[in-house]
Amino acid sequence: MRKFIRHPSDMPIEYSLGDVVAHEREYLKDIGHGGLCFCSRVCLKKGSLIHIRIPLRNPVFEVDGVVAWCRKGDYGYDVGVSFGTDKIEFGVRMTEQACHIEHYKKEILKKDGRDLSGEEAAVEWIAKNAADFPS
Repeated sequence: MRKFIRHPSDMPIEYSLGDVVAHEREYLKDIGHGGLCFCSRVCLKKGSLIHIRIPLRNPVFEVDGVVAWCRKGDYGYDVGVSFGTDKIEFGVRMTEQACHIEHYKKEILKKDGRDLSGEEAAVEWIAKNAADFPS
């Protein structure tokens, strides 16, 4: 049974494993308070330490986690990352922002007829609202 509700997202992320500094650019699939899921071109080993960066604003959101699971998906592999209890605040903040951004996408489509990608919506929403979003 899932502990946290997951919210869909297609925002870009970057990740690195352990001491490997090279970042892969992938896209979030969904995010919740306890972790996130993203699509990867490669299979990642369960239990691997992973560093996640979400480079949509300054400062960049960064969090360390653990690969909780990895399974074959529609476009490569779906990778689940657990933040751990000390990172719950990060998960809550990211989930709140993801919800606002998804709402913004729907609002813009309805109001202006523009069908924004998750990344486009995030960039616009952050430019308009990040300063007023509580830290």
